[in-house]
Amino acid sequence: MNKKKIKNNSSKDKSSLTINGNTNVIDDTPIPTKEKKSIKKNMAEKSITENAYLASKSRYEVLDGLRGVASFIVIIFHLFESYTNPLEPYKEKIYHGYLAVDFFFALSGFVIGYAYDDRWGTKMNIIDFIKRRITRLHPMVILGHVVGLFLFHFGSYDFFPLIMTTPWWKLFLLFIYGCFLLPSPKQWDIRGWEEIYPLNGACWSLMWEYIANILYALIIRHFNKITTMIFVGFSSLLTINLCMNIDIFGVLDGRGSKTYSVAGGWSFDKQHMLIAITRLLYPFFCGLLISRLNWKINVKKGGFWLCSLIISICFCLPHIGGDEHSWMNGLYECICILIIIPIVVMLGAGSQVDNNISKKLCNFLGDVSYPLYITHYPVIYMQMAWISKNPDANELSKILTSVSIFIFSIFLAYIYLKNYDEPVREWIKNHWFQKKAKNN
Repeated sequence: MNKKKIKNNSSKDKSSLTINGNTNVIDDTPIPTKEKKSIKKNMAEKSITENAYLASKSRYEVLDGLRGVASFIVIIFHLFESYTNPLEPYKEKIYHGYLAVDFFFALSGFVIGYAYDDRWGTKMNIIDFIKRRITRLHPMVILGHVVGLFLFHFGSYDFFPLIMTTPWWKLFLLFIYGCFLLPSPKQWDIRGWEEIYPLNGACWSLMWEYIANILYALIIRHFNKITTMIFVGFSSLLTINLCMNIDIFGVLDGRGSKTYSVAGGWSFDKQHMLIAITRLLYPFFCGLLISRLNWKINVKKGGFWLCSLIISICFCLPHIGGDEHSWMNGLYECICILIIIPIVVMLGAGSQVDNNISKKLCNFLGDVSYPLYITHYPVIYMQMAWISKNPDANELSKILTSVSIFIFSIFLAYIYLKNYDEPVREWIKNHWFQKKAKNN
C-alpha cells in the first residue's frame, strides 16, 4: 500500500485534513487517541480499496456530456417511432436516432483504450478488468429488467399479441436470463417482436458491449497500432456492405424498409447477428485507434455545443431518398458512421468545458446517460399501448404524453442513479476490491 501523506493546516476556528490531495474541513477539537486510531484505520482501508480498484483517470467531460445528449436523442427517437406506421417508416420525423448506438460503441472503444491500455501487467489482470466492467455495467442491467418485469403487462395491446398469453414461469425465466444478460432465442418470444431481451429491448447493445469488453481483455489489448488500423479498415468494409446492401454474406434479404440502413441487431438470427457485429466493430476499433494515436481536434471554446449540434442534426434527420432512392439513405449512414462519428469523438476529446455551467451540465448528462438508456424502453412499451388504445387522440394529447414520458424517464433515471446505481457500485467496490487488496 502506498504511504499516505497527511498534512494538518490550522486556522483560527477550523483545520483541514489533506489526504492524497483531497481536503476536508474538520473541527479543531482534539480527537481522543482511540478515535484517531479508528480514523487512521478507515483511511487505510479506503486507500487499499482505491488501490485495488485502480482509481479512475480524469474524465473527458465533453465526451460524457455527448453520451448524455445521444441518450436523450434515443428517447426522442423511440417516442416518435411509436407514432409511425411500421409499414411506412420513411415517414418517421426523426429517423436516424438509432445511430446513437453506433456513437456509443465509438465512445466505448475510445474510453476503454484510454482507461485501461496502460494498466495491464502489474496493475491489472483479466479478472480485475472483468470485475471492473461488471461493477460499472451490471447493476443497471438488473434494474432495467426489474423495471421491464414490473411494467410488462402495462404494455399489453394488439401490436404485442403475446403478452396476455405468456405464462408466469416463462416470464420469470426470461427475467433471470435477462439479469445475467443471456440472449433468448426467437422461440421464447413473449411480446411478438422477437427481441433478444423482450423485457427490456435496449439491452441488446449492452450484450455486444460486454462481448467487445471481453474480446478486448483477451485479444484486442495485445494489438499494436498497425493491427488496430487493419481492423478499422476491415470493419469499415463491413459497414459499407451493410449500409449499401451489398450483402456479401447473403443474409440481408428480406429487410424491407430497413434495407440501406444499419437498423437492427436486437434479434437472435443470422441477419441481426451480422448487423450487430457490423455496427459494433468499426465504431469500437475506430474509437480505440483514436485513443491509441491520441488523435484530437482541439477546440478552444464551445466544443461541447458544437459536437452536440453535429450529432443532433445527424441523428435527427428523416429518412433520405424515400422508397425509390433508399440507397441515398445507406450512403448517408455510411458517411455518418465512417467519418462524422469519429470526427465528433476527436472533437470531444480535444475540447474542454470552459465554464462552470457547462461543466455541471456535462457531468449531469454523463452520469444520467446510462441509467436513462437502459431503463427507458419499458416505459416506451407503455406509450405504444396507450397509442393503440387511443387511436383518435388529438395532437395536443400526443404531445403532452410524449413530453411527460421524456421528462419522467429522465427523472426516474436520476433517481435510479443516486439511490441505486451509485450506492450499489460503491458497495461492490468496497467489498469486492477491498477483500482482494487485503488478501494481497
